[in-house]
Amino acid sequence: MSEVTDLDVAYTVHPSPIGDLLLAATDRGLVRVEFGGSAAGGETRVDAALERLAREVGPRVERAPARLAAVARQLDEYFAGTRKTFDLPLDLRLAHGFRRAVLDHLLAIGYGRTASYAEVAAAAGNPRAVRAVGSACAHNPVPVVVPCHRVLRSDGSLGGYGGGLEVKRFLLSLEAEPGRTRG
Repeated sequence: MSEVTDLDVAYTVHPSPIGDLLLAATDRGLVRVEFGGSAAGGETRVDAALERLAREVGPRVERAPARLAAVARQLDEYFAGTRKTFDLPLDLRLAHGFRRAVLDHLLAIGYGRTASYAEVAAAAGNPRAVRAVGSACAHNPVPVVVPCHRVLRSDGSLGGYGGGLEVKRFLLSLEAEPGRTRG
């Protein structure tokens, strides 16, 4: 993705089994994955994400599908069940402080595994910040690739998910292998 030099953000909208996904990248790496659907005020979530990227990253935001081909291919492989880890440069500039620390720890939760919000809080250095972990997951700029769907409540229930609980169930089911134990 280092070839994105004439734009601040290159993007495409890519179809997936969980609906259309906005994929956006800078010259540093993948900066945003957004689920399709409606946002507040009647605009789409994709439109809202593009506006935020223009404000927070830079105003030169253009559709450039070829520049997101590797991301789209790896997501297709993941959804086909042939990819268990992503090998993509990430630009996590949209996450700061504790939220950024949480994202770093989410990357350590392996495919087909889960962790509780409390476990992630402890790993991120603040065991009492369970609700802050939930907020960090809700504001994850690159869901699916940074696997916030793998974080569950301590009792094993799903908790929330930015793409909706059906999407979270789908992703966890996709990653479940026969005979594999959770945790």
